[in-house]
Amino acid sequence: MTIYVIAGEPSGDLLGGRLMAGLKARTAGEVAFAGIGGESMRAEGLESLFPMAELTVMGLVEVLPRVPRILRRVRETLDDIAAKQPDAIVTIDSWGFTGRVQKGCQSRFPHIPRIHYVAPMVWAWKPKRTKKLAAVLDLLMTLLPFEPEWFEKDGLRSVHVGHPVVESGAERGDGAAFRLRHGIAADAPVLVALPGSRMSETGRLLPLFVETLARLAERFPDLVVVVPTVETVAVTVRAAAAHWPLRAIIVDNRTEKYDAFAAGTAGLAASGTVALELALAGLPSVVVYRVSALTAFVARRFMGFKIKWATLVNMVLDRAVMPEFLQEECRADQVAPAIAAFLDDFGDRAARRADMAEAMRLLGYGGPSPSDRAAATVLDFIAERRTP
Repeated sequence: MTIYVIAGEPSGDLLGGRLMAGLKARTAGEVAFAGIGGESMRAEGLESLFPMAELTVMGLVEVLPRVPRILRRVRETLDDIAAKQPDAIVTIDSWGFTGRVQKGCQSRFPHIPRIHYVAPMVWAWKPKRTKKLAAVLDLLMTLLPFEPEWFEKDGLRSVHVGHPVVESGAERGDGAAFRLRHGIAADAPVLVALPGSRMSETGRLLPLFVETLARLAERFPDLVVVVPTVETVAVTVRAAAAHWPLRAIIVDNRTEKYDAFAAGTAGLAASGTVALELALAGLPSVVVYRVSALTAFVARRFMGFKIKWATLVNMVLDRAVMPEFLQEECRADQVAPAIAAFLDDFGDRAARRADMAEAMRLLGYGGPSPSDRAAATVLDFIAERRTP
């Protein structure tokens, strides 16, 4: 059995790696993989068709110059699928690229099951987008329990498998060991800073981080900044951190990352999966995000983008457990005081930890393994499609 798996960014790569591990466990290793992925998927045996980093871009202004290359990569991916003739195609998030691949597969390989993992946020966009997905996909696997109803009403078979972040291990870091390894005093405040995993978002957020840290340095001169990073942006982050006004420690593996979470006093993170990891680790954090002004205008004015919360923790609880500063509000004069409040107030941090724990339970923490459920869903669907 061969399954073609495609991820377009680090969070999708992490999901893909866990899905591949689940598929291997359920087939006793009798499964082969092809596709596109990063570090996590390569660790499970994938030879990526091309570097996943080429797809790690977001925003209208950022995407436009890369459209010719992206379209060429879509064609190359479809040709590779034609050559390998897999038993199923599983795309993960990144619908801008994976959606084009799935549309091509619908046209060229209608006999191959087309599965997508991670539902696009239809509550943030015009509802008619669900019909477009339903016309292309055979099966959708969702992370959140309320998502299937959005798609099933338009005829797209959807299964809630749970959010894999609950099995990430983010809550099992060793903070004391991290502080000892890096020479951080037991009582020193630590800010865990995560400026994103895409070059486009990191480039937009790093100036904010610099200004925010400059403001914090005035009140907390002994503050230590720890920056867990990923291969797609590591060089850029290291270069920027060399000029920060506070001591900065850069770490680049998952064990160090989760140990850093446990050692942290507060967090500052780009909106995304990492915010959920911080919540699972119980680290009170501020969430920020910024796209180009043109991208924001087009999304709001012409594409119907509207959302109350960007962070799933806030979304499931419908309150600002993790303060969010997005787009025009993403300014150091607002972000720095929010972080300072966490650094100053132990009682507030304790209350936030309790709220985050509640949110993680609602997202499936303590329940069945989401990755195993996703693997079982894929295999069951393949078997069903093979049945005459």
